[in-house]
Amino acid sequence: MNSNTKKEKHFEIEQKKYRKILIKRLLFIVISIVLLIVVAGVALSLGSADMSFLDAYTAAFARFFPTWFNATPLAYTVVWTLRLPRILLAIGAGATLAMSGCSAQTILRNPIATPYTLGVSAGAGLGAAIGIILGRGLLSGNTNLSITGNAFIFSLIPLAVILLLVKRKGASSETMILAGVAMVYIFNACTTILQYFADTNAVAATVFWLVGDLSRATWHQLPYVFGVMLLCFGVNLWLAWDINVMKLGDDAAKSLGVEVDRTRRVSLVAACLSTAVVVAFTGAIGFICLVAPHICRAFIGSDHKTLIVSSAFVGAILLLIADIFARQLLAPIVLPVGAITAFLGGPLLLYLLIKKRPSHQ
Repeated sequence: MNSNTKKEKHFEIEQKKYRKILIKRLLFIVISIVLLIVVAGVALSLGSADMSFLDAYTAAFARFFPTWFNATPLAYTVVWTLRLPRILLAIGAGATLAMSGCSAQTILRNPIATPYTLGVSAGAGLGAAIGIILGRGLLSGNTNLSITGNAFIFSLIPLAVILLLVKRKGASSETMILAGVAMVYIFNACTTILQYFADTNAVAATVFWLVGDLSRATWHQLPYVFGVMLLCFGVNLWLAWDINVMKLGDDAAKSLGVEVDRTRRVSLVAACLSTAVVVAFTGAIGFICLVAPHICRAFIGSDHKTLIVSSAFVGAILLLIADIFARQLLAPIVLPVGAITAFLGGPLLLYLLIKKRPSHQ
């Protein structure tokens, strides 16, 4: 067998391997889409007003196709007034948090790097605590607007600090993560001091907000959440090739023509800004941005283009499942969904770390 024949055979083998990887990735994404549809239907059907899976989807589609789908007035009202805004917020928030976590982990080359680690949620928590406890807001209006505005604006403070570090020469990924951890401690300390001097009701409201919850979901929030979700998705797809190359190291990426500082800056801005918007509406729902990307890597490898797509679907599924548990475990009492994500996400992350293979595909 001559050298050309060997090369051709080796090339064919590599092509087959690559096709298998592509099929595996596509199959994972398709399964995730189907599972998301099923879980969303289950979430729509569960509640005090009991209805079947088909009744829930019939009511959901009846608004757009009234001649094809006949829903009862009760099912229509329950789905469109109470449940659908919460379900859609869970989907948008879960997808956005997962993509932001995936982007931060990849761009900083650290498995625990997320916008939460960088201090975004802690900043939002301090802003919300100021609105709840002191009744002061940077945006005028009702109390809810004041709390949401405070949470969003204060969550941008860590982003500003991170951007300053990115502009500094020699600011490594470890430095940025440590700066984020330092800001988490500072913001949490300020929040604790505010709670120490607050009355019982204000402390309870602050703690409930800090844990994270979807019960405040309304239709007017959805354009903002889905807007930043599309922003995060678009930026990550646009920078996918550059981010993949940056896994080789900054020097290797620069030698291949990648503008490392610009890519890191744009990616981090998109991740932190998207997380800031979501957290301002939902509170600090943790673990989605950390766990969802690790689940996807375990199944489909670390190619950023497919990883960001699969992370979005898995993040939405995880938050929907957590919200179902939050509503059903002690019904009619609704638990804060942030506590459920932490309770479910912790053991799942430990399992993934134990089962982790030595290397990615």
